[in-house]
Amino acid sequence: MSTELINRIDQIKAKLEAAAVATAEELETFRIKFIGSKNQIKDLYQELKSVPNDQKKDFGQKINALKQAAEEKFNGLKASLGGGDGKTGSNSAIDKSRPAEEIAFGSRHPLAMVRKEIIEIFGRIGFSVSEGPEIEDDWHNFSALNFPPEHPARDMQDTFFIQKAGEDEDRTKEMALRTHTSSVQVRVMEGEKPPIRTISPGRVYRNEAISARAHCFFHQVEGLYIDKDVSFADLKQTLLYFAQEMFGEKAQIRLRPSYFPFTEPSAEVDVSCTICNSKGCNVCKYTGWLEILGCGMVDPNVLESANIDPNEYSGFAFGMGIERIAQLKFRVSDLRMYSENDIRFLQQFKSTF
Repeated sequence: MSTELINRIDQIKAKLEAAAVATAEELETFRIKFIGSKNQIKDLYQELKSVPNDQKKDFGQKINALKQAAEEKFNGLKASLGGGDGKTGSNSAIDKSRPAEEIAFGSRHPLAMVRKEIIEIFGRIGFSVSEGPEIEDDWHNFSALNFPPEHPARDMQDTFFIQKAGEDEDRTKEMALRTHTSSVQVRVMEGEKPPIRTISPGRVYRNEAISARAHCFFHQVEGLYIDKDVSFADLKQTLLYFAQEMFGEKAQIRLRPSYFPFTEPSAEVDVSCTICNSKGCNVCKYTGWLEILGCGMVDPNVLESANIDPNEYSGFAFGMGIERIAQLKFRVSDLRMYSENDIRFLQQFKSTF
């Protein structure tokens, strides 16, 4: 092998071994010189053409060994600078005495937490979970639930109706964003035979102005129980159990007469204020009670719409807003905070599991 070529290899090897860098810029210079696209070692491969055939193998092995040494040297220098890449890397060595950074835990959304808790509470007394589409037809959203044609909820002021391109005016009200998850209950009654015991959590939509107390979309959990000899007393005991599981064993409920198209009789349910222990505060408007849900016995017309004999079966239904329960549980004063994705708000609900 040519003495001149051997000397060139030895000279480059000596430069590699003696090389030292103190900054990211010097590391980049080293990279360009020894392992870049136009490095000194690469030039040696061009000399293979002039090397006798019986010496090419040895010459190639020496070049490969030199190339490997250059790459190992670069990685060692890079590590000594704290992982610098020659362009944006730090020029300070790693301080192994520094404490490790804490692992950042994510935040569970308060609505997801309350939804999960509600499902678990009713699951302990035999309620299954049913889900359905958010875009519903008139039958499941209104007609099967005993909404008469002139009911205000059918008006455009309250419901987001959907009209496909090319459809005439008479068909605009056939599809809509569901206004309650009662539509899921209709589907369950149509597809199952009593006894039925289910809850239907999900997102619903109302054509309302967005404010601290109202939103155009929110979340509900509605419950349905149908069997033989189901009474209003069963409904009251079920709701009392839920209130005490959710708000504490000292929680009490009261029922006030109300009206819903799909239940008769119907009632609004209040829970004793847990903030002031029913003594009266600005949250409960100094009444000692907070409204949490609506309920009632399933109207016979609704049962008949689902081909269930109202003479043989009876049932109760209830519905609550998840935002409302979360508001009472976490004392959230503005409904808009649930959907604005403010990291400061969400970080209050950090979880370690």
